[in-house]
Amino acid sequence: MLSDEFDSRAGIAAPAWTQAELQRLLDVQPCGAGRYRAPAHGPTARDVVEAGQMLGDAVVAAAKHVPRQRVTSASMIFSRAAAHTAPLDIEVDALRSGRTFTTAQVTIRQHDAPRCAGIVLLDSGAPDLIRSAAPIPRVDPPHRLRPLAIPGAEVDGRDMRVVDDAYDPDPNRVGPPELFVWTRFRDAPEHDYLHAALLTQSSTHWTVAAALRPHAGFGEAMAHRSISTGITMATITFHDDVDVTRWLLYATRVTYAGRGHAQSEGQVYTEDGAVVASYSVHAMVRGLEPRATTADTLL
Repeated sequence: MLSDEFDSRAGIAAPAWTQAELQRLLDVQPCGAGRYRAPAHGPTARDVVEAGQMLGDAVVAAAKHVPRQRVTSASMIFSRAAAHTAPLDIEVDALRSGRTFTTAQVTIRQHDAPRCAGIVLLDSGAPDLIRSAAPIPRVDPPHRLRPLAIPGAEVDGRDMRVVDDAYDPDPNRVGPPELFVWTRFRDAPEHDYLHAALLTQSSTHWTVAAALRPHAGFGEAMAHRSISTGITMATITFHDDVDVTRWLLYATRVTYAGRGHAQSEGQVYTEDGAVVASYSVHAMVRGLEPRATTADTLL
């Protein structure tokens, strides 16, 4: 969810969130054999890098490491939080390289400590033998919706529009465990892998909010305050090339919530109904334990 990445409490001087800044963070640069680096963003009130950003970093690093093939799928487990105030070091190890497929292991570290690890699949492409896809949900088109407005969460150059204004901080507004969000960027990135990375960065935003929707008394505004949330695992599969300057619909449906977990499945559609990507996200959703006071520690 957006609050996993953005926080704008007074007194914190942070770089502006713009499309150019997102691309700078995602466009990891080589710094040795199989080694890449993502730059630091800078100080924020909640100094935690969003999972979708690190998954996008993995997509770009693998694409640069195996330029003859296209990233087909990327999956990562996020075992430890990373900070916006330091760069990320990314290691790519091609476990098997073939003419058709390459399997690469990607590990992201910060301050020499592992933060997340995963597997990326790349392939050389093939023409359709068969083709079919899940139909696009029947939802309002983006021109009928208003831009998503969350103070401090706006990214200059990115337009997000939520169907039925369902991304709502009101904990007493309930609905089905799903969110449909149109997203479009203003400027076209130079490379296909940056289109894929920008698409990836948004894929982890919606699971926690969708999981909370059916439950009165719980809302996304409670995250990191009275509810402990975070993305623990995410997978994205790219079916076709994508243009992030065209409207894309993220259709996220939570299939399970309980025992401190939430699981979602989603697809990304073009405005004319083509499926360009699918994703699954696993998240932590738990009560936030109050910090012990000095008196508590003496009991």
